[in-house]
Amino acid sequence: MPYKRITLTHFLLQEQRRLGGSGSFTALMTDIIFACKMISHEVNRGALAGNLGVAGSENVQGEEQKKLDVLANDIFLHMNALGGSYAGMASEELEDVHAVKGAADGKYLLLFDPLDGSSNIDVNISVGSIFSILKLPEGASTIEEAAFLQKGVTQVAAGYALYGSSTMLVLTTGNGVNGFTLDQNVGMFLLTHPDMTIPADTKEFAINASRERFWEPPVKRYVDECRQGKEGPRGKDFNMRWVASMVAEVHRILCRGGVFLYPADSENIKKGGKLRLMYEANPMAFIIEQAGGAATTGRGRMMEVEPTALHQRVPVILGSKNEVERIGAYHAEYDAKA
Repeated sequence: MPYKRITLTHFLLQEQRRLGGSGSFTALMTDIIFACKMISHEVNRGALAGNLGVAGSENVQGEEQKKLDVLANDIFLHMNALGGSYAGMASEELEDVHAVKGAADGKYLLLFDPLDGSSNIDVNISVGSIFSILKLPEGASTIEEAAFLQKGVTQVAAGYALYGSSTMLVLTTGNGVNGFTLDQNVGMFLLTHPDMTIPADTKEFAINASRERFWEPPVKRYVDECRQGKEGPRGKDFNMRWVASMVAEVHRILCRGGVFLYPADSENIKKGGKLRLMYEANPMAFIIEQAGGAATTGRGRMMEVEPTALHQRVPVILGSKNEVERIGAYHAEYDAKA
């Protein structure tokens, strides 16, 4: 029965008591919860509210913005500034750090991708929001980029909201991964997916096959072996998936296993890769590892990458542990022969 489920707010309060916290983390998470509810509402309204289509502008990444990209970014900035818990924020859509006015006592930093997978908006396929919470370093200026350039292992919490057939918020605070579904009737997130875990083995992988001509040999080797199925060296059949929304890809992996690859290739390596370290790779790596999976660049643990820039890009390979380790081994073998 819905009324017997634990709400996300009560879950956070229980975690606060368990850790002996002051309540500030619960307060800052409340701001994120409200932002995700509002974005979910706007995504669901779609064409009815004139939310579809392009905004006629580009973000700092040089990507064409959709109307919902701009709206979601504004919602995140506004809602998460109200509580005063954050000293500063950084968004994939903005070039510079956003200092929170009047938040002199803010002890946390928020990084977010307000609407991941926005190329899917106009065709009604799942999109989502990704967030990462860091502590403000002692003595750091709230308006300096350097304060945000922390390795993934320093994250206090990370999560994502998935706007699909139902709206879900998936969260880790470093003590496992839990999923909450938004009950639209009462406006609350309820715990529906406790202790989410990823099986170590899988028969499913996700990669953008249109980029095959750019792939490095270890990636080609892995995908070729999977496609050969039972007759190949893996001795089993694999399914291939691609949604073009990292949130949707990661959520599928959390629910039933799999591996997601957006590797470095001969075309994107000039930029360091495709996906952003601070807004996408690190928070998702934190979630995946807490669920028993693994996340790597292909040549090292994702959360150990030293950030050098706010919008730094990296190769991303994450999901079921044994598959991720296999892909990493293929990279190591290739590099040893090079």
